[in-house]
Amino acid sequence: MSNPLDTKIISRLAEILDKTNLTELEYEDESCRISLSRQPAGVAVTGAFAQAPAVAPAPVSPAAAPVAIATAPAESAEVDYTNSPNAVKSPMVGVVYLSADPKSPDYVKPGDTVAEGDTVCLVEAMKTFNPVKAHKGGKVVKILVESGDPVEYGEPLVVIE
Repeated sequence: MSNPLDTKIISRLAEILDKTNLTELEYEDESCRISLSRQPAGVAVTGAFAQAPAVAPAPVSPAAAPVAIATAPAESAEVDYTNSPNAVKSPMVGVVYLSADPKSPDYVKPGDTVAEGDTVCLVEAMKTFNPVKAHKGGKVVKILVESGDPVEYGEPLVVIE
């Protein structure tokens, strides 16, 4: 019997990991859990298929991280909103979308005034779109992500003052 684990999922996850600054990425469904990281551990498969040999994508080059850091000196001058009480943060790992669909206007843009509980964006995880709501009312001063960007749990998305 062949391993029903879809290697396309592993390849896509490795591609996302390689194209972003994420250090870890996990995927889980009812039959398996895939965890990728930039650390030497590589790919781990647990669950029902833990005994089956895992098909690993091409290893992520350790040189990828320094290249990303070396090519981003302008980004280091930006303000770090990670601990800012004004930042609306991602409630989960996923992909952020600034509008309900590509033809709709963005939920918010810089200069907009929002009330506590207003939707500012969506985070898609496991094919479910989850609204991200403003934690306070105020003026949107900065949007830190673009539609389609992968985001991590706790990553700042929008700044409201």
